[in-house]
Amino acid sequence: MKLRIKPSAKTKRRYLLIQSTKQEIEKAILDYIGILGWAKSSPQFVKTESKNIVLAIETKSLADVRAAFELSPEKIKILRVSGTLKGLEK
Repeated sequence: MKLRIKPSAKTKRRYLLIQSTKQEIEKAILDYIGILGWAKSSPQFVKTESKNIVLAIETKSLADVRAAFELSPEKIKILRVSGTLKGLEK
């Protein structure tokens, strides 16, 4: 018998398609919301292609992460936000 996590216990994530580099994204999040905000948003880099990166974050911290990207001096552009990876491909 497999042990499974109940659907209500799973973390809800949003996937962001971002045009930037991994270092710029990490720096922007840490500068604006800090280490505790980083832990709450728990960002995970799903795909890192040339300049397009797919970042998974918690739904509760989506507004904070968007604000961090807007306030950063680097050019971080959010191309699309979706609840599924398949939705980003459309």
